[in-house]
Amino acid sequence: MKCRYCGRIIPEGKLYCSHCGKEVCIVPDYNPLDDMLTAQIKGAITGDNSYDAEEIYDSIRNTGDFHKNDNRRTTGRTTSRTTGRTATRTTGRQMSERERRRRQAERRKAIRRRKRKRALLIIGGLLLIILIVGIAAYQTSYIGMINKGNKNLNNKDYNLAESYFEKALSKDEKRADAYIGLSKVYLAQKNEDKAESVFLNAIDKQKDNVDLYDACIQYYMDTDQKEEIPLLLEDAKDSVVDALSEYVISKPKFSLDSEEVYDDVQELTLTAKEGYTIYYTTDEKDPTTNSEKYSSPIQIKEGETVIIAIAVNKDGIPSLPSKKTYTVELPVEDAPAVSPSTGQYESAMQIEIKVPDGYEAYYTMDKSDPTTASTKYTGPIPMPEGETIFKAILVNAKGRTSDITTRNYVYNSGN
Repeated sequence: MKCRYCGRIIPEGKLYCSHCGKEVCIVPDYNPLDDMLTAQIKGAITGDNSYDAEEIYDSIRNTGDFHKNDNRRTTGRTTSRTTGRTATRTTGRQMSERERRRRQAERRKAIRRRKRKRALLIIGGLLLIILIVGIAAYQTSYIGMINKGNKNLNNKDYNLAESYFEKALSKDEKRADAYIGLSKVYLAQKNEDKAESVFLNAIDKQKDNVDLYDACIQYYMDTDQKEEIPLLLEDAKDSVVDALSEYVISKPKFSLDSEEVYDDVQELTLTAKEGYTIYYTTDEKDPTTNSEKYSSPIQIKEGETVIIAIAVNKDGIPSLPSKKTYTVELPVEDAPAVSPSTGQYESAMQIEIKVPDGYEAYYTMDKSDPTTASTKYTGPIPMPEGETIFKAILVNAKGRTSDITTRNYVYNSGN
């Protein structure tokens, strides 16, 4: 064996080096790094991270005494061995305690996982129950009935569709969806009167229900009955009219006062809101979009003329008709000119009436006042013998008559 201090060979059985006098180390010095390395290897094999080499090293370093001088090495070796054994036992206890804590932590985690799993199962069950209840509630709800009705309507099962819409109405009669569905069912069966009555009957009971009015208007739009819209809104409440003002079309305006009687031919001008088109009639029938389209002033001739006009917006929705009656009375002759004048005559005379253009003359010779039913004047009339009361009038094209001209004739022929 070699001396670890001077390197000389020490004979067997010698306890001291004969050269340097140092004690021979029979038992190897305790090296705490060995325990640290062992702990690290064990941890790597078992997968236990609780074996912290640094902690082991610190524990051994704090209890051991391997920083002594070389002249105290023997004492150090003894102390180191004792301390090493103590550190090993202490480290073992520490590792056992850590293992126990690790296992307890794992058990607690497992318990928490089981609790979470149970909680999730309970929550999932509750959600499933809520979903089932929600689906059942939806199936019997107003919207559920409407959707079923529409589905059967699309499948042309009209009886079943009608029953679902009726059930929806029994749940809520104020909402418009069920009425719309019923009208579509009747339209699909070519029953337009019944389809319209669905809305009108409901409106009659709910006069302030804007949604019902709007649904009825859409029905008229879809079925090309736009002329019914102003009639529908005519008697509606102000709140409804205000809410549906986009469908309220203002009437055309007339330039002439219908209360005045005119003594000459007139020109009537019609105006409406910008973008509106005006249609009118003169035969006392309500106008439509097929009637005369207003483009220039209307001539109001002698007599009585009835003008009815509507305004129509760009969507084809008309206003209510506006009606005006105009009267033009042209001046008539005061009385016709009749010749000869009143008097006694001994020779035959011809009675003549001067008839202005645009007039006709009527006369009598029996003292009665003439009318259009009397004898019409067509030319000179021979004066009768004896006394004759001749009366004549003029009648214009509109049937207005002039005053009466009266002549008293006495004709004696002398025979």
